Amino acid sequence: VQLQASGGGLVQVGASLRLSCAASGRTFSSAGRGWFRQAPGKGREFVGAINWNDGSTYYADSVRGRFTISRDYARNTAYLRMNSLKPEDTAVYYCATGPPIYSGNAYRADSYNYWGQGTLVTVSS
Repeated sequence: VQLQASGGGLVQVGASLRLSCAASGRTFSSAGRGWFRQAPGKGREFVGAINWNDGSTYYADSVRGRFTISRDYARNTAYLRMNSLKPEDTAVYYCATGPPIYSGNAYRADSYNYWGQGTLVTVSS
């Protein structure tokens, strides 16, 4: 499985961005697809995730209400729509995929088997 994350960039506070995570190779229709981020000098942090088969979503408290995850079946692509961006959202954003997820494990990095290369989001004040 290969994951390609894209869509990052430099934006101002309050702006919006949409990240994409395209999957190729031996992907599974029942997989979970997650987004994580890592800010400079900090550990990797869960952002949100979606189950591919039923579209159920999970979000970190820090982004709930501002970020939305969606999926495009035909393109095998997950999206992370980020609104009302803050300086603390600055990070490298990674997408990952693995077995189906649920509320008890969606936030755990070890729930995902494959990771993309990351895309940088910088929010300037």
